[in-house]
Amino acid sequence: MSAVEFAAAQWTRATGAGVDPHEYRRVTDGLTSVADWGPAFLRTGHGYLRRAEGAGSPRSAGEYLLTAARWFHLATLAPYPEAHRAAAEADHALSRALTVLEPGARRVSGEGFTGWLRGPSNAPGTVVVVPGLDSAKEEFLDLVSALLARGLAVFTMDGPGQGALAATATFVPDYERIVGRVIDALGAARIGLVGMSLGGYFAARTAALEPRVAAVATVSGPFRLDWEELPLPVRDIMAQRAGGDDAAREFVRHVDLAALAPRIAAPLLVVDGGQDVIPGVTNGESLARLAPHGTYLSVPHGDHLLGNARPDWLSHLSDHITHNLTGTPVAR
Repeated sequence: MSAVEFAAAQWTRATGAGVDPHEYRRVTDGLTSVADWGPAFLRTGHGYLRRAEGAGSPRSAGEYLLTAARWFHLATLAPYPEAHRAAAEADHALSRALTVLEPGARRVSGEGFTGWLRGPSNAPGTVVVVPGLDSAKEEFLDLVSALLARGLAVFTMDGPGQGALAATATFVPDYERIVGRVIDALGAARIGLVGMSLGGYFAARTAALEPRVAAVATVSGPFRLDWEELPLPVRDIMAQRAGGDDAAREFVRHVDLAALAPRIAAPLLVVDGGQDVIPGVTNGESLARLAPHGTYLSVPHGDHLLGNARPDWLSHLSDHITHNLTGTPVAR
């Protein structure tokens, strides 16, 4: 794949993550190969670190640091030997940003997870945002903002093989154990889960097996994966995150929600994009149909993670989680 094709494929994901679309085009227009992606995005992130150092107010510094975190995370999306360093830089920039912008935010880490708890200490519910195959806690800041604006607390996490933990841990199929430890560490009575991409599988699986989950939503999450049909680039990423081809193949064998979906007692919203068609990936329609309290939202023009269609699902998802965690009615 050429640099132009790769940049086009990542366009809505990058802009959905919150980077300026004009700057994205300026950065990617200068790429001569996909190998240039990581270094170019790292340089852009470092530029925002310099802006933060020279900012005229703590608020501006924090905003620049959040932008740096986004660029550092996006640097990891292409094959890049320094991807682990970029993930570490994203983690550090987010930490610095929240320290400045939200003094009440709290870093929470435990066996197999790390992340940030944001929002009021007396929030009526807490939402755990679960990333996917090559995403991380730095990617979904707009979703976090929407949930925080509704008065909820939000824990954005990296689990094994994700984000800041990609260098030191590999994927686990029983992700519900990780989320269980998160819930224990947070000490929250009512938990909502939002799973993004492969995180949708993790969230749905957890909702089926963890009784403390009171509301759940998935975005572009797989119902089932077929290793033989998956595109080679997806299998390569899976192998990197799972610890090799054999481990990845074994992990994918577990990604099947047919038996677990009927066990999801919590209200479930499944969001898919109609243009999100990946060989070897069965979308979430069956999950919504088999879950006792499942609702399906398909956005015809939405692509993977629906970065090109946020008005069509983001508020709806945020209201679904809020209503089912707090009992707050949703106006129709």
